[in-house]
Amino acid sequence: MAIGREHELHKRRMGRNMGVGLALAGFVAIVFGLTVVKVKVIDVPSAYEQNTGLGAATSGASE
Repeated sequence: MAIGREHELHKRRMGRNMGVGLALAGFVAIVFGLTVVKVKVIDVPSAYEQNTGLGAATSGASE
């Protein structure tokens, strides 16, 4: 036997769940956006060369 009516508590809970879901989706979108911007701004190969000292060795400079 199926329940035909939905209680008011279920409606309020559904609204709260939608709000939490939208807030979570917004947070994920912000973190993703910041990650994409940070990856685009940082030049990874040159930063790697500066930290490891490989920039001078690979650029053809001799001692």
